[in-house]
Amino acid sequence: MKTDPTPWTTTDADAYYGFSRWGKGTFSIDDDGALCVHPMGDERRIRIPDVLEEAKQMGLSAPLTIRVQDMLRRRVVELNEAFADAIKAEQYQGHYQGVFPIKVNQLREVVDEILDAGEPWKFGLEAGSKPELLIALAMLQTKGALLVCNGYKDADYIRLALLGIRLGKKVIIVIEQPSEADLIIALAKETGVTPTIGLRLKLSATGEGRWSTSSGDHAKFGLSAPEIVSVVKKLKRAGLKDAIRLVHFHIGSQVPSINTLKKAVLEAARYYCELYHMGLPMQYLDVGGGLGIDYDGSRSNFDSSANYSLQEYARDMVFNIKSVCESADVPVPDIVSESGRALVALHSILVVEVVDRIAKTTEHSEPAPKRRSKKTPSVVADLREILENEDRYSPLERFHDAQQKKEEAQTLFNLGYLDLEHRAETERLYWEICRRLQAQTEQRGYIPEELADLRPTLAEQYVCNFSVFQSLLDHWALDQLFPVAPLHRLNEEPTVETTLVDITCDSDGKVNHFIDLEDVKQSLRLHSFERGKPYHLGVFLVGAYQDIMGDLHNLFGRVDEVHVFLEEDEEDGYYIEESIRGFTTDEVLAFIQHKGSDLIRQMKKQIDRATRNDHVKPREGMRMLNLYTDMIGQKTYLTPEIPKKTRRKRTSS
Repeated sequence: MKTDPTPWTTTDADAYYGFSRWGKGTFSIDDDGALCVHPMGDERRIRIPDVLEEAKQMGLSAPLTIRVQDMLRRRVVELNEAFADAIKAEQYQGHYQGVFPIKVNQLREVVDEILDAGEPWKFGLEAGSKPELLIALAMLQTKGALLVCNGYKDADYIRLALLGIRLGKKVIIVIEQPSEADLIIALAKETGVTPTIGLRLKLSATGEGRWSTSSGDHAKFGLSAPEIVSVVKKLKRAGLKDAIRLVHFHIGSQVPSINTLKKAVLEAARYYCELYHMGLPMQYLDVGGGLGIDYDGSRSNFDSSANYSLQEYARDMVFNIKSVCESADVPVPDIVSESGRALVALHSILVVEVVDRIAKTTEHSEPAPKRRSKKTPSVVADLREILENEDRYSPLERFHDAQQKKEEAQTLFNLGYLDLEHRAETERLYWEICRRLQAQTEQRGYIPEELADLRPTLAEQYVCNFSVFQSLLDHWALDQLFPVAPLHRLNEEPTVETTLVDITCDSDGKVNHFIDLEDVKQSLRLHSFERGKPYHLGVFLVGAYQDIMGDLHNLFGRVDEVHVFLEEDEEDGYYIEESIRGFTTDEVLAFIQHKGSDLIRQMKKQIDRATRNDHVKPREGMRMLNLYTDMIGQKTYLTPEIPKKTRRKRTSS
């Protein structure tokens, strides 16, 4: 809450929620307090509340994913231009040729947009499984683009890759394990197709952040130095020496520190040079993924940030590879990167609606009635005294006294010496004391740790119509921070400290860690919840992994989705190119071997039996069956109640 007397402005909203810091010129707030997105980073904008209103008219509702497709194009251009500028500045003799790892987001329109935007640079794809390779072979039609095949491979995987080579595609099969070399040799003989081979390195340099174990001695993938020597000899004996063209490494996803990336690329470049000196016709150095994005806007080496820019990343990759190759007198390689998160995270916004609130003290908390027949218990009187005598003791002493009295009241209640109404009164008084203590300490400089913890303790829980496990799995599983902010009312001062809870029956279905410039916030200030008035929040930077990794906990399915493009000919500057309805209950049930039609048939038998036994009237039975049938075909999430119009009474003339 602001402590100065000046009115709240949209500038304050931008500073508090961090749009300018983590959005990098992508978001703004208009005079009405609505959040706007600038897909190309220029003056053209799309008002997000307008998109929500149009989606509503199409029969879609929150939870809803908004994909701003132009952002994908913008990020592809920025990545390629960053490497082009670095190559030019360093007078680097090789080229840059990126690939998009489709495991980050396999959705057709996402892959399609990236390939279309990357066509001038021959931007390709990376696949890590047979299903992904099936997608990549069909969708990648840019002549000269690379298709990098990673992941564990069986014979069918390698056959698919060789099929791509037969079709004239530049497919590179990366050996992750020594046994894959034997498969490649055997299938190359069987099909008569000469493969192009890459070697994945198990670097000694270790990653940083949540995915630090992706590299180092205990990494899941990659060849150690002895294994590389052994595999190279085996391929030479099989006559496939000239097929080895690429060296690949992956230091981990979302690497927060540029120094970690520098160490890794220096070691990989040294491997590249040594393999060249062994007589191999090396051409590519694949620096893998890891290019981080700044989720919190702090530009630090914190897990949810990155202390470098895209331009700095490109310059360091180019400079360090060139330095190692020049010192070893080896021609520089063409540089390949597999940046996924950095390309797609920004384009996707998850919209959730607040549907209820849970507070420690609510409008329903009333003082206990005064009864002459019963004496007020001393524990209640003591708490009232602590509440009313604010200046008698220090804030910390009052807090300790209130805690002790609350525990005493719980003990008395459990032993039968305190009735329910007085137990309720002790809780009301305790939380009111805490609330006043928090308000007092907000004005002070130093705040004792116990009192500082009051803010998240007193925070209201805003119930949001979504599932953390379906739409924000990384927050639950990996403590990944995502920016969260209102999509409207940003010209009003937010006054309620909150955490967010979803509608699953799991206590872990919550968001109670939020981005902050210096630390992690335990609560987020939002506007007061007004029942009957829609209040929408946006969760940002969710375009990487969240779409595909969500689970069906409580059988909450995929959410509705709209794909938005800029369009100058439209009055509001955009159009919805495609809308995708979320899973119905029937579709979700099919994943767990239930058929909606079978369930309806079983329910009908039970209703018919109840009708025959006169437990249910026939028309009532039909209404029950229709209700059940309708629910099977609806979305899995809460359906907001539409207020019924007041019917006019007929007047006799």
